[in-house]
Amino acid sequence: MESPSESLRSPGAKADPVYGPTNAEKPADNVRRYASTVELIPEKEQFYRELHADVWPQVVAAIKKANIHNYSIFVAEIQGRRYLFSYFEYSGTDPEADFASIANDPTTRDKWWPLTDACQRVIAGTPENEQWLPMESLMHIP
Repeated sequence: MESPSESLRSPGAKADPVYGPTNAEKPADNVRRYASTVELIPEKEQFYRELHADVWPQVVAAIKKANIHNYSIFVAEIQGRRYLFSYFEYSGTDPEADFASIANDPTTRDKWWPLTDACQRVIAGTPENEQWLPMESLMHIP
């Protein structure tokens, strides 16, 4: 049986966030968790895997300098399509500035991203000028 709030929603409408002990609006550990997804182009999968088997040191340094930790990318097949799912933890105080610092790193911006972006297909609903579709955090159990 659906809840009263579910019955009032139109099909495809996004539900409102619900916060509680396992989905805190502000995490007690001050670590923000980010996840996103993008489609992987099948013909480029092997190349993408090879790139990520040994990420360039300059790219790793830019990520760490931006206060990003525990960065992982997963792949899954859903209805015959391959998708990448990214997860990382951010421990800084200014995510906009820190994330912009990665975009301003010449190796990442001018060499790494052109290679990796060419392996990906942007998913409908991804914000303009973004490559990956952000995912909402729904639960975290430390």
